[in-house]
Amino acid sequence: MYIFVLLIHVVVCLFLIVVVLLQSGKAADLAGAFGGMGSQTAFGPRGSATLLSKATTVSAILFMITSLSLSILATRNAGLGTTVLETVQPKNVPTKSAPVPPPAQTPQAPFTVTPEGGQPAAVPAPTQSAPGNTPSPSPAKQAPAKK
Repeated sequence: MYIFVLLIHVVVCLFLIVVVLLQSGKAADLAGAFGGMGSQTAFGPRGSATLLSKATTVSAILFMITSLSLSILATRNAGLGTTVLETVQPKNVPTKSAPVPPPAQTPQAPFTVTPEGGQPAAVPAPTQSAPGNTPSPSPAKQAPAKK
């Protein structure tokens, strides 16, 4: 259907070009050749409608109808193609299952902290508790004051 309307559109375009070029101007009489206007109207004298002017009107109407038809047919078929996302196979996505247990905890070695101007003190490594349990705060050791 689209190709049929397109062929009609091309033929109408070519016919419209030929018909417009074959028409003579409105001031094509002897006075128009020397720059004079045959009448005092704004667009020149109005003659009777000739065969070429009627053919121009009909071909212009057909041109507009085929143009609108082509645009409607083009937008109607615009969304029918496939996209890249539709052609790609989805990767194996894990489904929701039982929660994964946390990794085994390895004991950490204690580390040494030196406060400003104080002596180094060994601090035990923090222990990780199970989720949802809050660790109890351990009392902080105060560094001995210098005299």
